[in-house]
Amino acid sequence: MTIREAKITDIDQIQVVRNSVTENRLSSPDKVTNEDCEEYIIRRGKGWVAEENEKVIGFAIADLADDNIWALFILPEFENRGIGKQLHHTMMDWYFGQGKKNVWLTTAPHTCAERFYADHGWSETSFGKEIRYEMNSDEWLSYKINLEGYY
Repeated sequence: MTIREAKITDIDQIQVVRNSVTENRLSSPDKVTNEDCEEYIIRRGKGWVAEENEKVIGFAIADLADDNIWALFILPEFENRGIGKQLHHTMMDWYFGQGKKNVWLTTAPHTCAERFYADHGWSETSFGKEIRYEMNSDEWLSYKINLEGYY
């Protein structure tokens, strides 16, 4: 398994991953278009894919324009293998390496994603239909220092 920067040619496979998830599902696959993906990975920020045998099995996208994490998804059959953690860490290192100080994201309550972000240094700042998490660059650095084996 390798992690690399996402390219426009990955978008079809990114869409397969996004539409295969069992949690945080889109109400309609048309809600996130190929053009949206291109906008976020090329102009607004950057994306990464986890790839195995030339197949995209997960992806992450950071949005510099709105200071948020736009996406982090793994094919269901590849969950719980540390792929999300590797994508997350790659994305967060890059994001804060751009001089950004704060980032946020939202996810549905009572999901694996909720537990994932809580376990990876994020602070819950509001709870409702969606949970909002936030992190700043100092919190990310502290998390990395305390994460055994990260450095």
